[in-house]
Amino acid sequence: MISVRPKIAELVYQLYGRSLHPELFDLQQSRTVERGAYKATVQITSAGHIVAWQYRGLTLTEVAAGAHHPLPQRRRLMSYRLKGERTDRIEIRPGLTYEMNFSLEPADHEKFAAYQRELTLAGTRQGMLQRFEPSGRFETGALSYVNIESRDKSLCVQAFHTFPDDSAVLKIQSWYRLGG
Repeated sequence: MISVRPKIAELVYQLYGRSLHPELFDLQQSRTVERGAYKATVQITSAGHIVAWQYRGLTLTEVAAGAHHPLPQRRRLMSYRLKGERTDRIEIRPGLTYEMNFSLEPADHEKFAAYQRELTLAGTRQGMLQRFEPSGRFETGALSYVNIESRDKSLCVQAFHTFPDDSAVLKIQSWYRLGG
C-alpha cells in the first residue's frame, strides 16, 4: 500500500449531495459517529480525508482528494483548489446548513517541525492520527490528524494534513448544523 502523500498543488476540496464509493480512495483509517438523528463516517485517505454525513435520507460527502482523482461531477455542491484560504456556507434545506473553511499555510522548517510535533501529541490524546512514509526528500513523513466534535444538532470536523515536500500545512474545518 502506497502511503506517500501527493503534492499539495494536486489537491481539491469538494462537497457532494450524495455518497461516494469507498473503493475510489486509498483508505487509511475510519471512524463512525452516531449522535442525535445523524450518522457520520470520517476517513483518512492517502491524499486527505472524507466525511460522509447522513441525516434522514440525505447524505453530504466532503472530500479532500487529488485533482486528477476520478471523482463524479453529479450532485457536486462545492469544488475548490486547495490553495490560500476559503470560507463557504450552504443551506442544504431549511434548518440544515453546511459550513467550511480551509487554509493552506506555508511554513519554514522550524514551524513545520513544530506543527508535526503538535499534531502527533494531539493525536496521542484524541482524534485520528495517520503517519505516512517519507517521500525520500525529507526524513519525516506527512501526517493527517482529524478531530471530531459531535453534538446532538451539530458535527464539527477539524482536519490537519501536513505536506513535508511542500513545507505546508492544510487546515480544513467543517460544520454540519441542524436548526432548532
